[in-house]
Amino acid sequence: MNSEHKLLTKNKKIIVFASGEGTNAENIINYFEPHDTINVSHLFSNNPNAGALQRAYMHENISVGHFDRQSFYETDEMLDLLKDIQPSLIVLAGFLWKFPEKIIDAFPNKIINIHPALLPKYGGKGMYGDHVHRAVLENNESESGITVHYVTKDYDEGKIIFQLKTKVENNETVRSLRDKIHVMEYKNFPQVIEKLLSE
Repeated sequence: MNSEHKLLTKNKKIIVFASGEGTNAENIINYFEPHDTINVSHLFSNNPNAGALQRAYMHENISVGHFDRQSFYETDEMLDLLKDIQPSLIVLAGFLWKFPEKIIDAFPNKIINIHPALLPKYGGKGMYGDHVHRAVLENNESESGITVHYVTKDYDEGKIIFQLKTKVENNETVRSLRDKIHVMEYKNFPQVIEKLLSE
């Protein structure tokens, strides 16, 4: 009876979009699995070979799907599916395609992204993953960090929800900075999501 009640009260649904390995996505899934009112109900990817899909398949309560450019940009297939699901929040966790305006307009202030730098620096098209960390190091920045922001029609330009800084050490490498940023993402991104859905 308790487990049935718990499922009934999980009334806040998160949809995760991911393009790559899906470590952030899986971390979010794991964080909310024991949660009383919030759960990840779906994970979608534009990449049929994404590790994120395989990670999500391991969780039996999550619906997993792959889509192509046509269903995302040229038709309303993806838009209609999202409207049917009615998520409380859409979370981009390493999702590399630009979100269509029609979906952004249908879910105002309900789509968020995490960026591995301190926006507005090092944002924009092509600035993801190691490209960001390399640019930070090449410009001899003294700090980097993470930024959680709302998604708009322009890459990485939505209102900032949360930022956290970390020092860039003198001997920092792309790999060491990436690892440091990942730890920050894993710890803070689920907490930011939880806070947004509790307001």
